[in-house]
Amino acid sequence: MSNPPSHRAFVALGSNLAEPEAQVKQAFAALARLPQTRLLAQSSLYRSAPVGYAEQPDFINAVALLETELAAHDLLQSLLEIERSFGRIRDFRNAPRTLDLDLLLYGNSMLHEAGLTLPHPRMHERAFVLLPLLEIAPDCAIPGKGLAADWLAQVGNQAIVRVA
Repeated sequence: MSNPPSHRAFVALGSNLAEPEAQVKQAFAALARLPQTRLLAQSSLYRSAPVGYAEQPDFINAVALLETELAAHDLLQSLLEIERSFGRIRDFRNAPRTLDLDLLLYGNSMLHEAGLTLPHPRMHERAFVLLPLLEIAPDCAIPGKGLAADWLAQVGNQAIVRVA
């Protein structure tokens, strides 16, 4: 019996509560422990202003590259379980959070189902996703959108700073 196919998946990480830098670093470790999954790369940490609901602390953001044999829905469920284990509470849209994990890309999949849209529908509009993504995958293309680098120029007005 052969192994299931492996897929390259990109995951965005974000936190703005309870020592956000530590939360994101611990989340990288949690991603590395996922079954049938390897953490291939992790970006630097970046500080960005909140989007949507502005009355909250700045975020620490990063992106991870995984190689996984998990199906996209199973990977998403694993990400949601990690969020819960970090104390994530979904009070309202764009609320402050201990940890946010978004499945950005899963191979070249284009999918729109209940609970899962790939590529992530707003990733190309967010500097806090594009900058760390391009750090670890400079040639990354977003299925249906084109090169991630081409989108970065369009979000240049969004404040984002690499954390030393």
